[in-house]
Order: sequence, then structure tokens, then C-alpha cells
Amino acid sequence: MNDLFRGELRTQAQYLLSGYQTDSAMFFASSRQTLLAQGHYATVPAANSLDALNQAVALALKQAKATGHLDPVVVGAIPFDGRKSACLSIPRSVLRAGPLPQSLAQPKPQAVPCSITPLPEPQAYADGVALAVQHLQNKDLDKVVLARALDLAAEQAVDIPKLLVTLAQRNAHGYTFAVNLSGQAEAPPRILIGASPELLLRKKGSQVFSNPLAGSAARSPDPKIDRERGEALLQSAKDLHEHAVVVNAVAAGLRPFCRTLNVPEQPVLMHTETMWHLSTEISGELIDEETTSLMLASALHPTPAVCGHPNQNARDLIAQIEPFDRGFYTGMLGWCDANGDGEWIVTIRCAEVAGKSLRLFAGAGIVADSSPQSELAETSAKFRTMLNAMGLVHAGAV
Repeated sequence: MNDLFRGELRTQAQYLLSGYQTDSAMFFASSRQTLLAQGHYATVPAANSLDALNQAVALALKQAKATGHLDPVVVGAIPFDGRKSACLSIPRSVLRAGPLPQSLAQPKPQAVPCSITPLPEPQAYADGVALAVQHLQNKDLDKVVLARALDLAAEQAVDIPKLLVTLAQRNAHGYTFAVNLSGQAEAPPRILIGASPELLLRKKGSQVFSNPLAGSAARSPDPKIDRERGEALLQSAKDLHEHAVVVNAVAAGLRPFCRTLNVPEQPVLMHTETMWHLSTEISGELIDEETTSLMLASALHPTPAVCGHPNQNARDLIAQIEPFDRGFYTGMLGWCDANGDGEWIVTIRCAEVAGKSLRLFAGAGIVADSSPQSELAETSAKFRTMLNAMGLVHAGAV
């Protein structure tokens, strides 16, 4: 691909970003391509399990082709609890372009005046981490992920397209997204928006790829301290153990589907604007090319990166400690076409927005030697992705 053509694709990607409106079904930008899904052709019916949802998606795509849709693609979001209703649809059109330029201009975002209410209060979250550590030390669990939320009440309706542009500008290496969670007549629209660093599953033909992240450290504006934090993360026994639990689970989930599977022995460092992460890139070749991206993603969801291990024990403790329903946070989000190709990310670094109201989410992986105050600080750092994009750089202790 020559440089001129690459430049044209990036220009088209910027056009898709500027063309996003809240009635769009989905905007999705990765390091490989940019998608803008527009219009409504069909809704994937509700299902009470991921298996049933996969069957509903396959039927919806088949029916769309039979009724004349030339390129049906399912887009949308699936909640943390796969037994609850997903928000998936087939849009009338999906416009595609190359990746967004990494050199997008980054004007300072204008602060959104608002009040902030933590859920739970920071000390209550730390107390929940301490309770989880007791379970972990009693060997009930290897890992559990505990989340908290910030409820924001703005003085005026949030400009969602502008917020999406700011997220894309500030998080060029991740996955920037906005999904319409509303019904056709719901007003104001409810939008799931964010910039996730984590790929759950990508499939193209017989090739599959996953990039689990686990083990994190907040970045520093001081280059020397920032480097030291990254190097310390790469040597941290606690974080390496947390990461290994996730990688082993993802590899075990993919192995039955794959003829070959490459799992690196050691993680590497990757970073976002606000965080360092331990990262492992897993790749494989499918036994059966007709296995869809959604089927593969469903076999992995939720990974220990957002839930814990063993899965059911972690779910039970999350339900006991967290004072809210996660909804689509720590679910999965993306697309799957009629060939089964697609890309699904882990829904983190995100918010649900409706009118003047926002709910932001952040979580941390807890293991037996976790420190409640350190995990609280990690969630505070993860909130910065959304808070910074809203211009709330000095939001105080959250």
C-alpha cells in the first residue's frame, strides 16, 4: 500500500469521525480501521445466554441477506452478564476507512461543569478490596476484579460527538467507540462511549488474535518517573501473577478452536495516555474457518481481566461487594459480518451518557497481596481517560 493511499484512508477515517452523530448505531476505531454504522435495518432479538445470542445473530444475518441486504454486519454491545439483554443490530450501512491518524490535533478540551458522586465512596471501595483479599488469602479465589463508578451531573447536555473526537485525539493507540443503547424513539439517547485499550478477539478468515491486558500502573508526567513505573510493573511479582491468570484463561478458551496457537511466555509493556499495562499478544489459526468472531469472543467472555478466577466464585463476590449493576461495563463491544469476521473489544475506560447525566466506570484486579489503597489509586488513574477528555483534569479526589 503506497503512502498516498494510506493518507487517503486516514483522511476518510477523519471524515467518518466528524460524521458521527448520536443516532449512529456505532462508531468504532481501531489501529487497523475505522467504522461508522448508520441507519437501522434489523434488531437482533434479546437472548438469555451467549449461546442463544450467537444463534440469534446468525439467524439475523441470514435473514438480512435473504431480504436483500448486500453487506449485513451486526454491531453493538454485550453486557458483563451474558444472560442479560445485549444491544445488537444490523445497520443499513457500515462505512469503512483506514485507521485514524496518530497525529490528530489535540486542542485542550473545554471543561464540562458538573457535580461528581462516587459509587461507592472511596473508603467503602477500599474496604471492599480488603474483604476480597481475605477471600483470596483463604484460597477461595485466584483473582477478582472490583469496580466502582462516578455519577456525574452536568449543567448542560453533554456534547457526545465532541467528546468522541476528544477521546480519539487523546487515545490514538486504543479502540475509540460510541454505541447507541437507546430504542428508536428514546430521548435523550443513551450512549456508551469510551476508549478501551484491550482487544478481546479479532478474526479474519482462519486467523485469530487476542490481546489480554492485566497488571497496571498509573503513568507520570515526569519522563524519568514514568519509565521507572513501567519498568517496575514489568518486574512486579503481583502484577505478573495477575497477568498470567488472564493469559492462561484466554489461551484455554481459544485452544479448542485452534489448529495452532502462539502464546508468548512473557508479557510486554504497553501504554495509554494515563496507564501502563502488561500485554500479551496471542495469535492462532482456526480449525474451522466458519467459527465466527462472536462465537470465539463469547467463549472468552468475561475473562479474568474483568471478572476473576475461578469465574463463578469471582462473580459471586462481585455481586456481594459492588453496589451497582455493571451493565455494559466490562462487557464486549464490536462487530461481526456475514462471513464471521469481526473484532470485539473489552468495554472498559468508558461511560454511559444520557443528556446531562454520565456514569463512568473503573476497576482493578485484586489478588492475595493487593493493597486496598493501591487498588483505589489504580481505579482513580483509570477514571482519568474519561475525566481528561471532559476537561476535568482537576476533578479532585475521585
